[in-house]
Amino acid sequence: MKLGMNTNSVTKVTVAKTLLPAGMNVLEGEFEVTEGGPDCDREYLLEMVAGSAALIADPTVPVDGEVLDAAGSELKVVANYAVGYDNIDLGACASRGVIVTNTPDVLTDATAELAVGLTFAAARRIPEFEGELRAGRWTGWDPGGYRGIELTGCTIGVLGMGRIGRRYAEIMSGVAGRILFWSRSGLPAVEQELGARQVGLHDLLAESDVVSIHVAASPENEGMIGSGEIAAMKPGSILVNTARGSLVVASAVAEALASGQLGGAGLDVFENEPEVPRVLLDAPGAVLTPHIGSATFRARDEMARLAARNVREVLSGRDPVTPVG
Repeated sequence: MKLGMNTNSVTKVTVAKTLLPAGMNVLEGEFEVTEGGPDCDREYLLEMVAGSAALIADPTVPVDGEVLDAAGSELKVVANYAVGYDNIDLGACASRGVIVTNTPDVLTDATAELAVGLTFAAARRIPEFEGELRAGRWTGWDPGGYRGIELTGCTIGVLGMGRIGRRYAEIMSGVAGRILFWSRSGLPAVEQELGARQVGLHDLLAESDVVSIHVAASPENEGMIGSGEIAAMKPGSILVNTARGSLVVASAVAEALASGQLGGAGLDVFENEPEVPRVLLDAPGAVLTPHIGSATFRARDEMARLAARNVREVLSGRDPVTPVG
């Protein structure tokens, strides 16, 4: 689909899949915009991107050297419609002089709020118990039935204290007895402002009642929470992941839920999306959502606008609003 044809300019912008109207409105009238649509596959993308000055991608679209070469020398910017950018080969972009941008800040509240929701849903096993009710298996009040974990006064452990991790900690501070966090960088301001304490990874796992993951996907972080790390956690604790599926070993989570080592898990992301491992679908106490961390009306519209603004700025010869790196 093409939008915004301007007879005075034929600068081509390719949207690998779709961009909400909030973003299209930024580009309309200035550029020739081509959308691949939700079913756009790699073969079609390689054909469609030829001659583009800009490519708007999303986390489901790998952007590597082959895609960049298919675009050609006119390509100036790859704008990722996400805060994460592990789908983009940054080295390949840099070697070709292609700017990479993302959409931070505008989805911070939405993603942190989902992490909070998953925390409480996993602690009280809300989906599982709702299923019992809907299936007609609830027979009335039972003092020993449908019990979960009370979070007031608990220790919250935050892996990664970036924008989203910090916002999660801020929200949970009204419930938590204390907040621990792990980061590869020293963050004394966070310790002072939130009253949080920075600790090593092993100490965080051993002392936390809830561990919520907010680190970026990278080769060094892949599988950072596996069977050994889960064994180091408090028995019956809660694991939450709204970052990237590659950070967690799904089979280890499922085994820990079945054994009771984990009291619950709230997972919004999976390694090979949209595939969800059967072991997680069958695991007791697993609360699973379909990668909806940023899926609020406000956040997704603002993400679309920001991705489009980054494209417009670069193609107008100005610096992008939110460059990567």
